[in-house]
Amino acid sequence: MPEKKTIERARRDAREGKSASTQAGEFVREEMEHIRKGKHGARSTKQAIAIGLSKARRAGVKLKPPKKGTASKRTRKQAQRDVAKGRGAGTRKNVSRQAKSAAQARRRRGTVAAGTQSKARGSRSRTTHKRAA
Repeated sequence: MPEKKTIERARRDAREGKSASTQAGEFVREEMEHIRKGKHGARSTKQAIAIGLSKARRAGVKLKPPKKGTASKRTRKQAQRDVAKGRGAGTRKNVSRQAKSAAQARRRRGTVAAGTQSKARGSRSRTTHKRAA
């Protein structure tokens, strides 16, 4: 569940007429903060971004699922489910026991995915791909 502040920031961006990706950026920023604080241990920066985008879709940001060929079928399907959830479809039961054990497992993971070096490495790899294309 995203923090209230994050949702408010995203809604403010929407009111100002900013793009969906800018609105979703608030959720990604929140994820990076969570990793730094050790709330969960995403294995890579890409994973943290994916989590943020998923939360944005579920919160109602009009962010389309990735196009065919840009992401795996599984990722696309999950994004479609997130978009549907964001529109208000489906409810989730309280699974406190499972949530507790999942939280304990996350605490055992590392915080390196939100580190400065890994972000720099990620941006370098993206720019080299852009230049190649």
